[in-house]
Amino acid sequence: MALRSFSYMLSTEVLLGAWWHNWFLCLGLPLVVSTPSTVLSQDINSFSRGFLGLDKCNACVGTSICKKLYKKQIRFERWLPHQLHLPSDNSTSYEANYTDDLETWRPVVLSRLVSPDLHHLADKSICISAGKRKSCSIEAVLRATSRFQNLAKSNILLPSVVQGLVTPMLRCPSQRLLDRIVHRYFEVADVGSVQMKHFTSKDKLRLLYTLAVNQQPLILQMFPGTEGWPFPRYHGSCGRLMMWAGCRPLRSLYQEPLAHRSDAAYQILHITQSLAFNSLHFRLFYTSVSEDIFGIAEDGRIFIMDASTIGIIDLQEGFRSEADPQHNYTDVFSCLSGSCTRTPPCESIRPSQSFTLICRHVLPKLLTSTDVQLSGLPGRVFAELIVCADPTQSDHRIHKAVQILKDTLQPFRPCNRGYEYRYPECRYSDKF
Repeated sequence: MALRSFSYMLSTEVLLGAWWHNWFLCLGLPLVVSTPSTVLSQDINSFSRGFLGLDKCNACVGTSICKKLYKKQIRFERWLPHQLHLPSDNSTSYEANYTDDLETWRPVVLSRLVSPDLHHLADKSICISAGKRKSCSIEAVLRATSRFQNLAKSNILLPSVVQGLVTPMLRCPSQRLLDRIVHRYFEVADVGSVQMKHFTSKDKLRLLYTLAVNQQPLILQMFPGTEGWPFPRYHGSCGRLMMWAGCRPLRSLYQEPLAHRSDAAYQILHITQSLAFNSLHFRLFYTSVSEDIFGIAEDGRIFIMDASTIGIIDLQEGFRSEADPQHNYTDVFSCLSGSCTRTPPCESIRPSQSFTLICRHVLPKLLTSTDVQLSGLPGRVFAELIVCADPTQSDHRIHKAVQILKDTLQPFRPCNRGYEYRYPECRYSDKF
């Protein structure tokens, strides 16, 4: 009954478009950030626990950056109305500046797990599941569920604990994947073990809540950019806010010369290949795609800024299907993300699915027919884009089209100091 009530609330109150279109806040984010003005700097005491979501912990992400907020290492000041001294609590994401030394500031994104409206409805659904119509202790209700009780008794994150959650990466989770989640979990004091002996009860609840609502912070921790993965650096969380490195949006390139756009297109194809074929033998794939999931770092590197829709298949251990596909594994955790709909079974995912999605929804916005006449882009690019975007083509043919696209775009990519991620190596080798 609680799940049906929550689904009804969603259909009537918040179906205003996919929430993740709003949470990616690289729009107009400058690549060079000046030192914030102390005049507009707000004191951390003006932050309310409600704004941060600390009043809802331990149904939250964590508290790893709360001290940095208190030390004023994270500031919203460029975006604050003078009279309010606080960002709007109706937004899903916020631009901010972050510093380690109070001298050099870097752009970052602070984002909620889901929109404020969805958080409110999810909290309401938790109370309804316990027979409470007005308010309740959200943490107490979640702790009383059989799902959390099973996790609390175990030192291992088991597939049975995450079964029925709508998070894309948990559609067919292997034990190796779940071990990596625990091993890289940033929000505990002693990170590095696949066992949860060092996890407190509140740590386990925070992890389970994050797994149920939004996988974004976990993906950034599991596959960090420092190890070559195409994801921004994760800095931590405070309450229901999480923070990662900022960038500018992909759409900022649309009016740029072909050289800049061809480099971005090449990178998107390349990182999509690296997601599918890597030394860890995890196949990461897109379940849905839009231009907003990609961003551009200061050095010209393309990152996947929205990892909330990425699925994962363990190529080493294989699929792990549900023991009983007909059994209903749903509970109050199953719809906290704002949707009760799960992604298609892993067995139905084609190796070429990610390429089909980016060739259909992203690359045509970077490469246009006018580039043939104005910039000398070979017309074959568009013929191969059509093949790549066609799901009726074989996987082999789509992969061949991807390689042709990369080979064709390679000579158009710039090699200068504006692209520090590949300069000066690109002067001496085509591999960069």
